[in-house]
Amino acid sequence: MNSVPQPEIWVDSHCHLWNGGAELVAEARQDGVAWIVDIGTDVEHSIAALDRARTLSGVAATIGLHPHDADEGPAALDALEQLIAAGERPVAIGECGLDYYYEHSDREAQRAAFAAQIAMAHRYELALVIHSRDAWEDTFDVLDAEGVPPRTVFHCFTGGPDEARAALDRGASVSFSGIVSFRNAAEIRDAAALVPADRYLVETDAPYLAPVPRRGKQNRPSWVRFVGEAVASARGVPAGQVAAETTANAVRIFGLGEPGAS
Repeated sequence: MNSVPQPEIWVDSHCHLWNGGAELVAEARQDGVAWIVDIGTDVEHSIAALDRARTLSGVAATIGLHPHDADEGPAALDALEQLIAAGERPVAIGECGLDYYYEHSDREAQRAAFAAQIAMAHRYELALVIHSRDAWEDTFDVLDAEGVPPRTVFHCFTGGPDEARAALDRGASVSFSGIVSFRNAAEIRDAAALVPADRYLVETDAPYLAPVPRRGKQNRPSWVRFVGEAVASARGVPAGQVAAETTANAVRIFGLGEPGAS
């Protein structure tokens, strides 16, 4: 007897539900997305993400201070920690890290905010979500100095095999966005090919970075399957295998319930 193919179940491990949260979540659920991790980038957006996680089934929230906003400094970090003290239960700290491409915040302020959030992840035994752009050496230096939390994710991975190995050597996982589907992203696809099955995730980073074949449009969590298909092509495996592996990894890293649970 032939077995009935099982539907693919995906997790969008990193997005920003700023616009039309309920509508986007419902659409994603129809397209097989069981969980969406809604990312905090400053105090205001972290509180909004926590609110959505309380009211929308299949949404989990993180709290964090993005490197672009690191100049907000200790006051913002204290406010984030007070959310936990008040009983909020984010699934991760971040996104946090270093961005030397735009440098919207002073580099020293970025490093200090990053270190403080690594310490927060350790303190509350939470996952850590890292943003690193044009700052690999300093990112690894700060991580090494503070100690890498056990459930650390490099989101929207834009490095090649060398950076992937450096992250993996530190016990971290890597998350691939729609960039992996772009024509000029051969090194990212090489990285996607080498990452072990239990150490990678997929994400949309919506509303940014829509994947091929939706490139140029405003990204949506329901399009995470296109990212998964590009990763599957790079790894030479069926998309369903990528769905199963990345969903299991996201559930473990972020402490989510079973796919589809509220």
